[in-house]
Amino acid sequence: MEGEHLDPTAEISLETVKKRSVKGVVILTGRTFFLQILGVVAVGFLAAYLGPLEWGVFAILNAVINFLNYFSDVGLAAALVQKKENPSEADLKTTFFVQEALVFVIIGVLVALTPFFTSKFALGSDGVILLYALAFSFLLSSLKSIPSVLLERKLEFIKLTFPQIVEQVVYYVVLVVFAVKGFGLVSFTYAVVLRSIVGLVLIYILQPWKPGLAFSTQSLKGLFRFGVPYQVNTFLAAVKDDGITLILGTILGPVGIGYLVFAQKFARYPLTFFMDTVTRVTFPAFSRMQESKESLERSVTRSIFFICFLVFPSLAAMVILAPSVISLIPKYAKWAPALTALAFVSINFAFAAATTQLTNLLNAVGKIKITFYLMIMWTALTWIFIPFLAKTYGVDGAAAGYAIVGVSSIIAIIVAKRYVNFSLSDSVVKPLLGTSAMAAVILILKNILPVSFYSLSILIIVGLVVYGVVMVGLIGASLIEDVKKSTKTIFSK
Repeated sequence: MEGEHLDPTAEISLETVKKRSVKGVVILTGRTFFLQILGVVAVGFLAAYLGPLEWGVFAILNAVINFLNYFSDVGLAAALVQKKENPSEADLKTTFFVQEALVFVIIGVLVALTPFFTSKFALGSDGVILLYALAFSFLLSSLKSIPSVLLERKLEFIKLTFPQIVEQVVYYVVLVVFAVKGFGLVSFTYAVVLRSIVGLVLIYILQPWKPGLAFSTQSLKGLFRFGVPYQVNTFLAAVKDDGITLILGTILGPVGIGYLVFAQKFARYPLTFFMDTVTRVTFPAFSRMQESKESLERSVTRSIFFICFLVFPSLAAMVILAPSVISLIPKYAKWAPALTALAFVSINFAFAAATTQLTNLLNAVGKIKITFYLMIMWTALTWIFIPFLAKTYGVDGAAAGYAIVGVSSIIAIIVAKRYVNFSLSDSVVKPLLGTSAMAAVILILKNILPVSFYSLSILIIVGLVVYGVVMVGLIGASLIEDVKKSTKTIFSK
């Protein structure tokens, strides 16, 4: 047997959890690299062939679906992942039954509210069809829930991520092809539907599970103890993020939302690439480490460092170099009004890089009430500052509101350290110092060099070198050793 089990009912041992977690982070990051490149290239085309109006309408409708999605399983899927014991077939089928019942109710509500959305956000016929396509995608996504839970509990992140990768490839390829051919908003409709069908088929091939209906009150009671508080937190996140998008849609209009979403889309790329994979791995991993405080502290420090080490310099370089990119590509000139918003939104995402893992940690160790209070704080700040600043200063004001909310995440750091004594210096401060040095050098050279693709390449290369040298100086040989260990992990059995 491989290592000692955390408890007699655990499916996998602590040693296996550690190995699969590290391997999951490294391999998923490596294997999704090409997908992120595909995403950047695809959005590059979309920015040229679709305008702020199309981006804005899609963002508003997507926010409607995302908002309703938080009512779809009342946290039961997350409860299955967090549960220490191996879930029974009654647990799985009861969760599936409750989730699908809620999904059909939500779709019915969505259809009934279509006239309201049409008039409120000035949707044309293409917008209504896209709304129904997103609803269909929502239904297919719910059918993937149980196979995803089973893979996540076993930390089989390669199998779990493969369908997501294929989904995104299909989505971007279809979206770009139709956008380039001039289909406009309809491009999103085709892409959303095909992505959902492909993803559903693949996950059932990789993790077979025979859907069934059951209703066990005993299973529900056990799952609700974690699931309901968890879902309340995610619902607050929906109110904070997707709810505010709908409100901003009435204040800024589809075009204004288009600019804001453009800024958020690009600022979020570093998190999508570097943070999302780590977060997906560490939630079940932290859950399995609840009884090993030392291992938990080290894992939290290392995971936050990994995210900040990659996200901080990426955001800084993006904000500094974005004006040059827009000036060099004429088709991107229409996005110039979004540059200030990009800078403000990046501040929010920089704080998210450090604190998302901490809320993830608190959830994993059962401190769900703490996360709940933090979410109340962030939701309140979001609804206080962002609509007011949007009304007063437009798109840039809304983006500044997001920056203010991001800064408030300092409170989450203070609270989390009371429960797990991770190293703030090693995880956050050192990457911040390295990023500051890199940004200073790039800004100086940018003011000296002429605007050209050649100069842009020089700035990127110099920035990478400066950051690498400074980080090795701050951290020492351990950084190089980490790279070697990660490489060895990729090729280990």
